[in-house]
Amino acid sequence: MHTFSVNSFAKINLGLLITGKRDDGYHTLETIFAPINWYDTIEFTESGTVSMSCSNVDLPVDENNLCIRAARSLQHFSGTSKGVSMKLIKQVPFGAGLGGGSSDAATVLRVLNELWQLNVSQVDLHTLAVKLGADVPYFLSMKGLAYARGIGDELEDLGFTLPWYVVTVFPEEHISTVWAYRNFYKRFDRQIPDLKKSASELCLGGNKAMFPLFENDFEPAVFDHFPAVRAVKSALLDAGTVFASLSGSGSAVFGLFEEERDALEAMKRLPENYRKSLTPPGFTMVR
Repeated sequence: MHTFSVNSFAKINLGLLITGKRDDGYHTLETIFAPINWYDTIEFTESGTVSMSCSNVDLPVDENNLCIRAARSLQHFSGTSKGVSMKLIKQVPFGAGLGGGSSDAATVLRVLNELWQLNVSQVDLHTLAVKLGADVPYFLSMKGLAYARGIGDELEDLGFTLPWYVVTVFPEEHISTVWAYRNFYKRFDRQIPDLKKSASELCLGGNKAMFPLFENDFEPAVFDHFPAVRAVKSALLDAGTVFASLSGSGSAVFGLFEEERDALEAMKRLPENYRKSLTPPGFTMVR
């Protein structure tokens, strides 16, 4: 039977400002999503039923996996009885704030809509994506930098890319999103900067004075409870990064570098057992 593979890229957050909490329990936020060259690979094989396997035995392969849930949601919405066998080759760490699971779910929605010849509209796919997770819509419809608000589902393509090398480091600490939202230090009453304008001035205008505006509201609590994560940021700063930050709710930390040699040298300084990736300037996700 015909088998093909698709890569599901991860993301970092350039700034993540938590602005409030809705009546349904979801928090509202503002952030800039940026893709990185770190990805899972999903192999798809046509089948009469929906099933999956995974290279990482620690991850479920039943209805608790976002790939299965994405396939089921598309089946239910479209009424199709078609199936698929999926093999997830997991490379992006989970519990890292890099959106690996969300990216995988978006890939499944997009690929199965084509494989099953459903012609589900982008609007309806977006609705399904939101129900699967707040980050899923970004991976479904965007390729580069995007401004997000709401719960992360209200997206705007910024039309430009990061002009730096991005070193992303996973310090082998898994932090659940649930824990992060329960423990972050609330600052709902502060003035929120214009992240869209600041990102433009930073990436297109080269105004590095904008960097301090891109705070991550999860960072203080995560650093207080996970000193190894704090140590990664310190190491990146010592290595000469122009900016370093926690990504998402952690535990991955990224640093931006102007020169590739400096980025590679920074990666060498970090513990060997820490998984790392290097993303070139101008990177966008390949569909």
